[in-house]
Amino acid sequence: MQVVTAHTMQELDRRAINDYGIPGRQLMENAGRSCAERIARDFGLPGDNYAVILAGKGNNGGDGYVIARHLLDKGWQVLVIVLAERQEISGDAQTMLELLPATLVSFCPKQGELNAHHAADLQRATVLVDALLGTGLRNDLQGVYREAVTLINASPAKVVAVDIPSGVHGTSGAILGQAVRTDLTVSFACAKLGQLLYPGALQTGRLEVVDIGIPPQLLAEAPCYEYLDVELVSQLLRPRDRQAHKGTFGHCLLIAGSTGKSGAAALAANATVRSGAGLVTLACPATINPILEIKTTEAMTAPLPDNANGQLTDAALPLLAQLLVDKDAVALGPGIGRQPETIRLVQRLVETISLPLVIDADGLNALADDITVLQRTASPSVILTPHPGEMARLLGTALPAAPEERIEVARQFARSYGVHLILKGARTLIAAPDGRVAINGSGNPGMASGGMGDVLTGVLTALLGHGLPPWQACQLGVFVHGLAGDLVVADKGEIGMQAGDVVESLPYAFQQLMQRNSRHHQPEPLSQK
Repeated sequence: MQVVTAHTMQELDRRAINDYGIPGRQLMENAGRSCAERIARDFGLPGDNYAVILAGKGNNGGDGYVIARHLLDKGWQVLVIVLAERQEISGDAQTMLELLPATLVSFCPKQGELNAHHAADLQRATVLVDALLGTGLRNDLQGVYREAVTLINASPAKVVAVDIPSGVHGTSGAILGQAVRTDLTVSFACAKLGQLLYPGALQTGRLEVVDIGIPPQLLAEAPCYEYLDVELVSQLLRPRDRQAHKGTFGHCLLIAGSTGKSGAAALAANATVRSGAGLVTLACPATINPILEIKTTEAMTAPLPDNANGQLTDAALPLLAQLLVDKDAVALGPGIGRQPETIRLVQRLVETISLPLVIDADGLNALADDITVLQRTASPSVILTPHPGEMARLLGTALPAAPEERIEVARQFARSYGVHLILKGARTLIAAPDGRVAINGSGNPGMASGGMGDVLTGVLTALLGHGLPPWQACQLGVFVHGLAGDLVVADKGEIGMQAGDVVESLPYAFQQLMQRNSRHHQPEPLSQK
């Protein structure tokens, strides 16, 4: 799904009208008609249906007038409440208002009038349509608009937002004083960033994007983000070749674990297996190898020389050089520890490993001690998977709190160091060296517990071992990781979810994506090793 900022969408509208000669009233007509169709489809009931459209004085209100006209044509009872004086309505909105019967329109420009005259209508309506403000809002709601939002949120009716819930900033997702809570948001041409970032995402309800006639070439040229959903991500999967063998799907090496952190290594290794890797070898400190032999039945282990306290040192380098032969992807860092000798080992490995590489957890902390190591890496593709604390250490400064600012930080870091960066969080971000950014749409708060990042590392490593390009591996890996967590929630709920639960759900998540995509693709083999 293509996602744009509020400013970009305004530019698309402007160029469609000025450069391509599309009348603004035609775009408005298309937008309102599409909204009305979805309202009737999703919320129409047998018998009488009553829609109350609350409209502002701008183009968002104009969309509302079109909705009212089309719902009337479908047999709905309609009331339009305009939170402005009639003479304040101008341009295309005025044209659309004049097409409505005057008896169906009520003007309530002053605070208190809406509640005094129409409180019963808002309670009785089948659907309330929020056509108040659109994506241009910059300041906190005040006066009659704030009153309207309060009354909408207190109504038992279904609520549909026109383009974006009023009170949500179109780019940042910030709540500007107060915001409408919707059941459905019908977004025009593209999704807006503020609909997907928290807290705005909590107000948006189900999001549906409709075509309003913006020329495809304009959309293709627009600066945008990708939103990862089932439809997009499922296209990255292909059925397995019926003649495949374990060598077809890659041999992955994980360098992980230390005393007290064997669980991180085991979770990463088991997730790699559950994500379809043909072979998995877990290279770990010899001291904890007996534990990991038990925890990772399907993965092979390779005990490495350690300092007798279960932490890896430079002494492991010769054996690791042998283990890297004939491998297809490498993960470095889960539970590996932060001893000085281990940090030196990690930095040396980042410089010398010439395979696709995923770095997580203590591997990232080792990089934070000398971030220039990334500029000397031999790997053709490096994926970093920091959470916000680790990202701050990599940056050497605090991470911005605003989600849209984090996007730019992630983009610039990926560009500067030539890496794929996965910044984990409530809307995990993926940034590529070429400037592309994707926003993940799967996952849930139950995944805010230890070990989830180790699972993601395993998923990503397996996908690189399959031969997926790093951008696709990041997209598919992040989404399927969150989808597996969503499947756990459907079965067990959010509270008490363990990382191991997500590991066990990974095959079901892949299967769900495969079933979605099976109608689009004939079986074809993955890249052979």
